[in-house]
Amino acid sequence: MIVMKKALPRRTFLRGAGAALALPLLEAMIPALTAEAATPANPAALRRLGFVYMPMGCDMTRWALPVGDSLDELSPTLSPLAKVKQQVAVVSNLELRNAYPGTHATSNAAFLSAAKAKRTESTDYYLGTTVDQIAAQQLGRGTQLPSLELSMDLLSVVGQCDNGYACVYQNNLSWSSPTTPLPAEAHPRLVFESLFGEEGTSAERRAALRRRASLLDSVQAELARLQKSLGPSDRERVNGYLDAVRDVERRIQQAEAATVDNPLPDLDRPSGVPASYADHARLMFDLQVLALQGDITRVITFQLARETSNRTYPEIGIAEPHHPLTHHGNDPEKIAKVARINQFHVSLFAEFLEKLAATPEGDGSLLDHVLYLYGSGMGNPNVHDHVNLPILVAGGAAGKMRGGRQIRFQQATPLANLHLTLLDKVGVRLDSFADSDGKVDDLFEPLSL
Repeated sequence: MIVMKKALPRRTFLRGAGAALALPLLEAMIPALTAEAATPANPAALRRLGFVYMPMGCDMTRWALPVGDSLDELSPTLSPLAKVKQQVAVVSNLELRNAYPGTHATSNAAFLSAAKAKRTESTDYYLGTTVDQIAAQQLGRGTQLPSLELSMDLLSVVGQCDNGYACVYQNNLSWSSPTTPLPAEAHPRLVFESLFGEEGTSAERRAALRRRASLLDSVQAELARLQKSLGPSDRERVNGYLDAVRDVERRIQQAEAATVDNPLPDLDRPSGVPASYADHARLMFDLQVLALQGDITRVITFQLARETSNRTYPEIGIAEPHHPLTHHGNDPEKIAKVARINQFHVSLFAEFLEKLAATPEGDGSLLDHVLYLYGSGMGNPNVHDHVNLPILVAGGAAGKMRGGRQIRFQQATPLANLHLTLLDKVGVRLDSFADSDGKVDDLFEPLSL
């Protein structure tokens, strides 16, 4: 590592016409001869927390792992995680007690809040502050965006959606207070602009896009000056990051062009959204990589689909809508199709983890310095239960997470215990969260004093 007299600020931006591009963590940002330089796996590096929601539970017979505490043998649904399994822990027999009486609305609402949703079809809804927003209150103080809320569904349904519950409970994973849901963004162009610039109306953003060939072109002069002051490894790291930014931008522009040129325009799909679910999901995951790498935000939630989604998945041969399949009535053929959807969702998350693992940061990778929780608020969708939830945690927590294993509780244990544990590991100290009654201590190495 090159010792510099003066370090670059961690919040260094390249600024151009209507754009501000954050940079990844560079050696030049680490002050010489400090505790941070001596210990790259420092506490600040693990203060990133993400959540990915898989709707409508899972076929647990294909999710469940063999008896034992290792991931040597992965189940069919979790098999896509093979390349990153040493940084994955599966936590079994967790439950959401406050999600009952057992609905799709409460599954989504309780996943990050572990709170009981007020049953109402009107605007007097009431839930609880979600775990991501509790984290964002501290972790978001030094970032451009306190948190980032993403989804895959472009339209939010209004009114009553599920057995007397307002649609707001299914539309939103994140709540900054019991009465304040945070809408998620599904349009990649709007997410990109929230990360890298472009204020104003849609028309103004389109006009600005025509004036500029790309985001990177507007910061080229400042980038050239910066590169002269960096060492070889930092130059390589910046170049890799900028290549990733340009690739995401290119894919968004391609999707826009394809939509504009389509002689049969789809009025339900705004321009810039890939027609394929998988391409759309990969793009949303890649935007998360950029947001984390540039330290634009440290807290992210991502809803892979809404509860009761009738989306089909032709790319994996599933022509039937997802939601009706989950009410399978123990039909083996329907259960197998649900399992294929489950595995497909896991495979997209696994690709994301592999990209994090391939992204250098400090003396390791970006995956080493994040924690992500993946799972659902529903267990068996056929009966709408909230026990034995499909849950896994991925990341490194700066070397402290004990991956490559599963933790299986003998008795049903509140999911809130895991939320409380994750908050603790990113430096947010609480005595309790929702209905928690302890922590999942076995998930991490003991802290050294």
